[in-house]
Amino acid sequence: MEDCNGEDIIVTPELPLEIIVYIQSFLHASDRKDASLVCRSWYYASQDFHFQKNLTFSFPASASSLELIKGLGRKSRCSLIIKQLDGFSMSRSLLLEVGLCLGSKLESLALPGSSITEASLLSLLPRLTSLRRLDLRGLDSLFMSGAFLSREEHRHQVRSALSGLEELDLSDLRYLSDLTFNRLTSCTPGLRRLSLAGCYIAFEFDLYRGCPAGAVKDSSALLSLRNLKRLVTEQRWTLVALDLSRTSITPDSLRTVAQVPDLVLEELRLHGCKELTDYSIEVLVKHQPSLQRLDISACTELTSRSVEAVAQGLKGLTQLSLSRDWRITEKGLAELLSVSSLRSLDLSECLHVSGTEIVKGLTGCTTARAQLDTLSLKSCTYIRDFAVFSLTQLLGNSLRELDLTLCVNVTDLSVRAIATYLQGLVVLRLGLCKEITDWGLLGMVEATKCEPDQETADKGPRFTRTFGNMGFFQPPRLPFEEKPKLVTQNDLQQFKQQAGASLLALNRLQELDLSACPKLTDSSITQVLRYPDLRRLSLSMLPEITDASLASVAWHCRSLTSLALSHCPGISDRGVAQAAPYLHRLQHLCLSGCSNITDRSLFLLLQHCDRLQTLDISRCKNISPTTVDLLQSRLPFLENVHHKFIETRSCYRKK
Repeated sequence: MEDCNGEDIIVTPELPLEIIVYIQSFLHASDRKDASLVCRSWYYASQDFHFQKNLTFSFPASASSLELIKGLGRKSRCSLIIKQLDGFSMSRSLLLEVGLCLGSKLESLALPGSSITEASLLSLLPRLTSLRRLDLRGLDSLFMSGAFLSREEHRHQVRSALSGLEELDLSDLRYLSDLTFNRLTSCTPGLRRLSLAGCYIAFEFDLYRGCPAGAVKDSSALLSLRNLKRLVTEQRWTLVALDLSRTSITPDSLRTVAQVPDLVLEELRLHGCKELTDYSIEVLVKHQPSLQRLDISACTELTSRSVEAVAQGLKGLTQLSLSRDWRITEKGLAELLSVSSLRSLDLSECLHVSGTEIVKGLTGCTTARAQLDTLSLKSCTYIRDFAVFSLTQLLGNSLRELDLTLCVNVTDLSVRAIATYLQGLVVLRLGLCKEITDWGLLGMVEATKCEPDQETADKGPRFTRTFGNMGFFQPPRLPFEEKPKLVTQNDLQQFKQQAGASLLALNRLQELDLSACPKLTDSSITQVLRYPDLRRLSLSMLPEITDASLASVAWHCRSLTSLALSHCPGISDRGVAQAAPYLHRLQHLCLSGCSNITDRSLFLLLQHCDRLQTLDISRCKNISPTTVDLLQSRLPFLENVHHKFIETRSCYRKK
């Protein structure tokens, strides 16, 4: 083929669609979205069925959402989260459009933060014939009157549509009663997962004390244990997951549920059930030995006796949360870590845990020990470098998420161990580990320091601080007064030439939290934070970092969707100007307390970061409300701008 000048033109054949789909399968969802804009064939490839699984669209109720819903009608399957619905005509039109365009295609529907009428929902539900998950949490407006689904013809219509519903979330409903609960659940005969978290459940021996058995009737004001047991009994063949978190469930009522014949639960969540005791957990384990996921966090009466019961009775356990169970000690953890199926363990805020027994349990037989991929030791203040060093070696092949937030005794030695042995980490949280310095991130050993009084041969008499403060002698330096030796240019040159493991070795990281590690400076942040797949980063409360760190992070971490820089006084408009052009995917940005940020930064965000959803500029006193108004009017996805203490208004929310 020749052009008008007679020169040959090489025509490149188009790649088959299957090849483009294969190429895009290696991309993250946000990258695939960008790739779909290249040309028509790349767009068609991005719409392949394999990429549309478990796809959820979240948006507020607005006039522009109507066009979005019509566009979604071209998809074979989808899920929706619609926020801020109310009883006005716009919301009614939106729900009607959902029913018309997506009725047979919608698999999941959630309506958080909404206040819709019974008529609006009843006009929608009969059309949703493919619905598998329904989230009605907090929708008190539906249940306040007690008349929801009171008519038989409505129940028949809803039952026909929701016969295939598998998940029902009724969390945080203040007005859920026996009557409305029975009407709704009678329309969902095949439930697999049910959530009643935060609901008030009245126990039968209190509500109906002294009443003859035949005189007990369904309550129009309260949900009773009797009706909960009835539902569990009726749907015992399908029900595998139950969430009773933040309820006042007692040991006797938990035993009543656990002892339902033929009930085989795989997941049970009891977060914040403060009346439960060790005995109730022992009974639960005895009657539900098939539990795989158990959450008994914030059950403050539980002790290590519960840990031992779980370890001995749940041999198929994969996830366990003991967070904020303050009475739990090291006892029983070694046996728990010998459960070979265990993959996720949350011990955050278990204040008596030092890690010794965890290490002991993991050093047993390799075929009979947990292969953890998630471990949270947040606020376990007894955790020290020895425990972290041992855990990194024992879990090096499996661990993907590690949380050491507020482990105040963790130092650079732990950071070097993590960088050496946990190179498959995806999530690392080291917030408030105040002993971590640049040396740890760089993987280098800090040179020993000599104090002036140590250089003289004559040490002289040593006095206490009390006498030293009188002026005759210099008082001993306290640990919190010492500053780490600064990293010099020679040190950085040595770092670039060395082969040792720095935090740079964690090249799979997608989330990193280094907030409130005050000894970190530009020296390490600019050299180490170079992660192409990093999505979420927190550098809040680092007083020593400057615009150089922000610019370096933006250049090397271009996949960031969430960035926190609150209370970093060294961050200014200059840093935002250097970073913004490389942060096109940014959705959440926190700059609160950055006093050098002005209106100029907001104009830069408006120009380069058009995907922003939330922005926190509280205490940024050099920003004007007029610029905030302009920002929210121009950015289509911006939902919340927090700007306390910059003017009289305390918070801005896009309507």
